Amino acid sequence: MFTGIIEDLGKVKAIDKQASGAILQLETRLDLSREKAGDSLAVNGACLTMIEVTGHWFAAQVSPETLNLTNLGTLQVNDRVNLERPLTLASRLGGHLVSGHVEETAALLERKQVGDYLEVIFSCSSQASKYIVKKGSVALDGISLTVADCDLTSFSVVIIPHTAETTTLGIRRVGGRMNLETDIIGKYVERLLAFAGKKAGQGVTVELLKQTGFL
Repeated sequence: MFTGIIEDLGKVKAIDKQASGAILQLETRLDLSREKAGDSLAVNGACLTMIEVTGHWFAAQVSPETLNLTNLGTLQVNDRVNLERPLTLASRLGGHLVSGHVEETAALLERKQVGDYLEVIFSCSSQASKYIVKKGSVALDGISLTVADCDLTSFSVVIIPHTAETTTLGIRRVGGRMNLETDIIGKYVERLLAFAGKKAGQGVTVELLKQTGFL
């Protein structure tokens, strides 16, 4: 589990593509002296298992499914990636609960400067859009962001200069794709309501929402 607060912009040092996926070698300014093989780390929001670790370098194995589902499959040597170590029970939850399980990639449709801030608009599928709400949370390349506005096929976020300077949002251009993870809480609510509806012999209705305390 992660918070969506990016700790470092790492750099891809090597990519070993294999029939069964790929091994990424990444360099970071983070001190990984306490990490070990088998520990997790989020790379562009995708939770990966480290198979080799040194003080400021690690290697991670990436499955074919992850390569296909995320933007990790398009990485090139020297590309920058967002890195975040897992949340601990003593950590501050400065962003929101991010699982590191990417659902799809969102295409960057438009970037526009609004004073000191940057507004960025992304496309999304109808499957993802139902979990995206105005003023709610999303993770893009693992960055915890607040949704400024949304509709059925797109959503926007507004970022401060610090976020642009220290994450991949500052270097993504129109047409680029970022890993999207919607808020996990909405998915749990949907699942619980679906089971409640089945138990009652009906779908999710206004009456059912009232009975279960949601309205």
